[in-house]
Amino acid sequence: MQYRRLGRTGLEVSRLGLGTMQWGEAVDEHEANEQLTAFRDAGGTLVDTAASYSFGASERALGALIAKNDCREQIVLASKAGFRALEGGTRRDASRRTMLRQLDESLERLGTDHLDLWQVHVWDDAVPVEETLATLEHAVRTGRTRYVGISNYAGWQTAHAYTWLDSRADALQLASTQVEYSLVSRDVETEVVPAAVAFGMGILAWSPLGRGVLTGKYRGGIPVDSRAATSGVDRFVGPYLTTEFGSIVEAVARAAEGLGVESSHVALAWLRDRPAVAAAILGARTAHQLRQSLASEDVDIPAEIVQALDDVSEAHR
Repeated sequence: MQYRRLGRTGLEVSRLGLGTMQWGEAVDEHEANEQLTAFRDAGGTLVDTAASYSFGASERALGALIAKNDCREQIVLASKAGFRALEGGTRRDASRRTMLRQLDESLERLGTDHLDLWQVHVWDDAVPVEETLATLEHAVRTGRTRYVGISNYAGWQTAHAYTWLDSRADALQLASTQVEYSLVSRDVETEVVPAAVAFGMGILAWSPLGRGVLTGKYRGGIPVDSRAATSGVDRFVGPYLTTEFGSIVEAVARAAEGLGVESSHVALAWLRDRPAVAAAILGARTAHQLRQSLASEDVDIPAEIVQALDDVSEAHR
């Protein structure tokens, strides 16, 4: 595994990260342990979770496995706060009260006294952004996290957050922004990526395989055991199961066939080398799927194929 600095900070992360959104729900303890083992065996360090994932079950599962494998010092532990659980779902809440409560709960579930990266999960219009950002400052000053970042912020929100923090007496730097980014989701290249480049922030890309469609597994229809066939989850995958996106999936498949690799390798290698990208966050249901994606580390795409993929996916910038 190769490693990169997270933006302009001194924090080094593996350029493929392990996402744990499904842990504690679709991914049981045994499968989660297999994934963590496979990820660490491949040299991976960045492990990403959130207080809201499976209503805390993801962090509990991860914390138990960190203790079991005695690997806290070998991983870069990242979590997020800003969604409050309600009966029947969640709502945005990036208030100081909720953010700090969730941070303390995350630390307890993860069995650690600090995070390496703590991120605001989402912009909250109902809370003054200065309150949210000052909460990040407080978390660093009190030693509960080493670095801070944002997630799912638009370009102007990214610029506002960075410059507000940078103008403060302590000049706290936002290390990263975590956004959806893939060949079928390039709209972040309009404003978010330029902002990240300008301010020296590292991009953490979630759903780098286009919610699974870039693996090619939906080319012949929807497998009965796939996420797209699961009630509720189908709304997450469904928007990318169109003829329009199908042309991108076919281009990735043709490139993979020509290179003798998996479609997922092509999609990840393309993303890996985009400006400001520090890491792609891999969220797999099985260790087998994860190992397939991790093998993209050994794949390099010729410039002419990169250009062809750029061209076919240009409409989604």
